[in-house]
Amino acid sequence: MKKKKVIVTIIAAALILCLAIGGTIAWLTAKTDPVTNTFTVGDINITLDESDDLDLKMVPGKEITKDPKVTVLENSEDCWLFVKIDKSSNFDAFMTYGIADGWTQLGTEETYPGVYYREVSSITSEKEFPVLADNKVTVKGEEVTKEMLSALTPENYPTLTFKAYACQRASFDYPSDAWEKVRD
Repeated sequence: MKKKKVIVTIIAAALILCLAIGGTIAWLTAKTDPVTNTFTVGDINITLDESDDLDLKMVPGKEITKDPKVTVLENSEDCWLFVKIDKSSNFDAFMTYGIADGWTQLGTEETYPGVYYREVSSITSEKEFPVLADNKVTVKGEEVTKEMLSALTPENYPTLTFKAYACQRASFDYPSDAWEKVRD
């Protein structure tokens, strides 16, 4: 029994000694400040505008001011910019136009009728892109007669309609792939 008391005393003393020594040992530690990644949103914003006070009366040989322009607004991401031009079925009988510099026909007129594109790098301020060469359409001269013009009614006047689209450049190496994402 005495032997048992001695063993218990020795164990208790060893435990007290370990706790005393353990309390005085300093552990080396380190930690960092957190690093937070805040993910923001990229965007593309465009407008399509034209002057309001255009004189669109057809006179053979007359150049008519027509100034549609697509504007890519500031802070827009890299994008494919498109414009689709729809002509009434009788437009070509009366008028012609050209496309402004910088626009490229997408595919062929048969595969993508009236669709033009350009690549726009991200911008910090808005940038305008005229659609028509010299901002005009031209009424054909000798081919358009008074009889042809007289036969027109408000229901069959020639029309030219513009619509603009934009698609992010990231993920789309080819404008035709981007067009498939934005087209109507």
